[in-house]
Amino acid sequence: MPSNKHILLNAFNMNCVGHINHGLWTHPRDRSANYHRLDYWTDLARLLEKGLFDGLFLADIVGVYDVYRANVDLTLQESIQLPVNDPLLLVSAMAAVTQNLGFGLTANLSYDLPYLFARRMSTLDHLSNGRVGWNIVTGYLESAARAMGRPAQVEHDRRYDQADEYLEVLYKLWEGSWEDGAVLADRERRIYAQPSKVHPVQHHGEFYQVEGYHLCEPSPQRTPVLFQAGSSARGLRFAGRHAECVFISGQSREAAARQVAAIREAARQAGRPPQAIKVFMGISVVTAASEAEARDKHGEYLRYANPEAGLAHYAASTGIDLGRYGLDEPIRFEKNNAIESAVKTLTANQDWTVRRILDENALGGRYPALVGSGVQVADQLHGWVQDTGLDGFNLTRTVTPESYADFIEHVIPELQSRGLYKTAYAEGSLRHKLFGAGDRLPGQHPGAGYRDLAALAQR
Repeated sequence: MPSNKHILLNAFNMNCVGHINHGLWTHPRDRSANYHRLDYWTDLARLLEKGLFDGLFLADIVGVYDVYRANVDLTLQESIQLPVNDPLLLVSAMAAVTQNLGFGLTANLSYDLPYLFARRMSTLDHLSNGRVGWNIVTGYLESAARAMGRPAQVEHDRRYDQADEYLEVLYKLWEGSWEDGAVLADRERRIYAQPSKVHPVQHHGEFYQVEGYHLCEPSPQRTPVLFQAGSSARGLRFAGRHAECVFISGQSREAAARQVAAIREAARQAGRPPQAIKVFMGISVVTAASEAEARDKHGEYLRYANPEAGLAHYAASTGIDLGRYGLDEPIRFEKNNAIESAVKTLTANQDWTVRRILDENALGGRYPALVGSGVQVADQLHGWVQDTGLDGFNLTRTVTPESYADFIEHVIPELQSRGLYKTAYAEGSLRHKLFGAGDRLPGQHPGAGYRDLAALAQR
């Protein structure tokens, strides 16, 4: 990796008690049960900006984890992403107490109309002065489909077909409805916006019928930074066309390197530069002033973590009830509409068992866990980037906010001393901070092709 390439870093969190590393809400220093208090989030935002984090990436889920043992008993007992509040409503408050921190917001397009969603995201982009991104998800829980009045989820690849059209509608609204220079705000002439420069969207597709003007004037980025996490063949094709940042969850450097290469190739096949997509990997870190202290802290955390809760979370991700299996029974393939890549990983070689999953979930979740001093963790992060081509990491919480504070105290200065992490924020929007090429979608991105709606209508 070139010495001047800075590692990108998001804090990975969720508007709930238990996110990835389950059970740690019971730790006496953990504050995640305060997730429904505004000061919990504003304090966290201030802390992350102090550490120069690029963003706070907020996961979300629609539906509940009811696959494990066919009920929600453990889900409720350990608060496995239940209860969960809306992530978008947090941004205004956090943006008000920060100047540079970005916000990656997960929103499920399967159950939300694009016309109103476009307004919500434009509003947040305005209020944050261009610091929002959208993590595009289509969902994977049958419980969500039932809750939304549907007998079952739409089939996996078909959901991505719908997502392609959803993005087309959004690009028309965000990029094309209002021309640059449409807003004059001219008090003397009593012209706020020029009618000739504001255009209605006319979209008549398979999934959506939209006729109307975007309700918001252009925000700093217009289109928020686009995140995506699908790694199935269809998900990669979608990412290659639309995503600017992709989130992966590699369990080894070799697996992560293959995923990064596949994402770069997907971008190339979509006619975009391979480096147009930044790739982030989920990771957990337990660090302290020395290796011994970090090991002690890790051991302490393990006593509060719940591997079975991690197993229940994974059961929902795969759609396979792992509670039906014996500890050493190979887990078999089941065709379903859950996360396709997770099902294939779990069943491809018939070498995964419940015991192995529980071992990997010792800290309550399956992300790689780095344990050590700031120097040791910096070594490992640098090694991951060099060996895989990753651009950065989504740092999940263990004990919150302690895990973020420890990382800022022990790891950030070490990365900075090696020239691997910024010492100050760049100016501008989240997109410009990440890519250094302005606030708007680049010209090679398909969304940029919707900026002239009048010309499109004549084709």
